[in-house]
Amino acid sequence: MYEKYWNLEKKPFENTPDPRFLYHSNKHDEALMRLMYAVKEKKGAAILTGEYGTGKTTITRSLLETLKTENKFEVVLIANPSLSVNEFLTEILHQLGVEGIPKKKIDLLRRLEAVLQKNLSNQRHTVIIIDEAQNIKRKETLEELRMLLNFQLNDQFLLTLILVGQPEIKQKLNQVKQFKQRLAIRYNLKLLDEDETRNYINYRLRVAGRENPAFSERSMQLIHAYSKGAPRDINNICDLSLLVGSFKKKEEIDVDVTEEVVNDMIKEFE
Repeated sequence: MYEKYWNLEKKPFENTPDPRFLYHSNKHDEALMRLMYAVKEKKGAAILTGEYGTGKTTITRSLLETLKTENKFEVVLIANPSLSVNEFLTEILHQLGVEGIPKKKIDLLRRLEAVLQKNLSNQRHTVIIIDEAQNIKRKETLEELRMLLNFQLNDQFLLTLILVGQPEIKQKLNQVKQFKQRLAIRYNLKLLDEDETRNYINYRLRVAGRENPAFSERSMQLIHAYSKGAPRDINNICDLSLLVGSFKKKEEIDVDVTEEVVNDMIKEFE
């Protein structure tokens, strides 16, 4: 709606996990690097945590894209982990291309081990990524996920399990300390600082096709102050600011436009 006005090829601030828009701050690069290390070194388990809207899912999608291009991995992505144990195992087998999936847990586990062994013989490592892991409801599900790490040879795991979620997942893992102890790689993704917020905004504009900045310095300072550096909130403010700015025929998004947008957001929750 406003793309043509701002010389954009696409909307730059959509809250979708498009890897093209992953801003490579030091924090995000380190998170991605640690997850890649866990996979390539065939570690048993890794965890990425961060507050809501910090960019965890976008990092996960970037990891997926990289693994697909290397063609050495079989990857499962569980986006809704509020499942029973059997449902979890069934979904994993389904994504691994298994037909005629059994019903009993013992048979599900046997079939999974056979698939992991087959992938290994084909020189492909199996990776299971669980997004929104804080939504795992049952302690028994975490226990079962821990047990998957028993699928291993003398010198390597047959799968790498990656948990991605909000900090609440740590409290749940405290109830399953044996699982917590087996997390080889851990990283907590923090919010962007003011400089990173400025760079994030301009980076996404460039990816969307605009070379020149569209937001004034004071506007970006206000965006950081209100969002506290959470990319999801930054996206919401910037998206509406571009819309309002185009309606008002602005040459750039000044602080007045951003104040109007922020104040409207605040009023919505009063």
